Amino acid sequence: MKVAAFDFTLPDAQIARYPLPERTASRLLYVDGVAEAFVDSHFADLPSRLRPGDLLVFNDTRVIPARLFGQKTTGGQIEVLVERVLGEHEVLAFIRASKSPKPGAVLRLADAFDAVMLGRDDHNDDLFHLRFDPARTALDWLEAYGAIPLPPYIDRAAEATDRARYQTVYASQAGAVAAPTAGLHFDTAMLDRLRAAGVETAWVTLHVGAGTFQPVRVEDTDQHQMHTERYTVPQATIEAIAACRHRGGRVTAVGTTSLRALESAAAGGELKAGEGETALFITPGYRFRVVDRLLTNFHLPRSTLLMLVCAFGGQRLLLDAYAHAVASGYRFFSYGDAMLIERARGEPHG
Repeated sequence: MKVAAFDFTLPDAQIARYPLPERTASRLLYVDGVAEAFVDSHFADLPSRLRPGDLLVFNDTRVIPARLFGQKTTGGQIEVLVERVLGEHEVLAFIRASKSPKPGAVLRLADAFDAVMLGRDDHNDDLFHLRFDPARTALDWLEAYGAIPLPPYIDRAAEATDRARYQTVYASQAGAVAAPTAGLHFDTAMLDRLRAAGVETAWVTLHVGAGTFQPVRVEDTDQHQMHTERYTVPQATIEAIAACRHRGGRVTAVGTTSLRALESAAAGGELKAGEGETALFITPGYRFRVVDRLLTNFHLPRSTLLMLVCAFGGQRLLLDAYAHAVASGYRFFSYGDAMLIERARGEPHG
């Protein structure tokens, strides 16, 4: 398919650069892929769109403060964005510098500790393999001196409040460098309301990588190479989905990351517990195996995530919904509003 088919125009003023004061205060666009209609509402009304026995599947990844600033021994300034933590002391990272460091180079980070450049990653030449000072773990160094890596379209430096707001209230598994943003709308009171209404919850982990923001640079989707991300689907989640199916409930993925984890775990034809790497690229025509409904934010033009939601809800209807959202003043992207999508007619389980 042509990437240009997933384009739209968004006024800059509708990019949400700050979150609303309350997590649940955002708007919610309900997109019914079966009836081919959409309805304006508010996120606080989400419980009315769910039934007792339905299941929400959340991504419990935790965003790490992955951005560091420093200098090379030559004095040149550098910016390091950790993409993945490898064990206790090593990481893979993107490095922005006037000249790339060579293997063996020592980088002084945050004026607090050193990192040695071991070489380029074997699978992605844009990534550098670094070994942090072993006096602390890599995660400890990042927590002490790193900054939250806000998406490039927010176009501002991270502030103290972003440590909490660019993080879900249920985040527990450290490893992401971008938030699973559909989950940012939930607070503990909303989770309590849903449980009291008989809505079940389950968990997956997918550590969102910086590659989620990489633009699609080719003209045809068949030529695009997806970045890989680590995921885990526990056995308890497999059992929760089976129980939901048995009682006639609906499985709702909270975010595209939860959906990709579940669909990756079912890639062999049967949903199985386990962990692995996924480079699953979902475009219209994909046959969904697990998820009935998707709760998500609004995504970038020409992005792989927009292609995913078009595959789920129907391309024409979703692009019409985006046009409606633009015209109606919805707030877009990570700190923006949400949409709840019913799987489109003609998209049965695989």
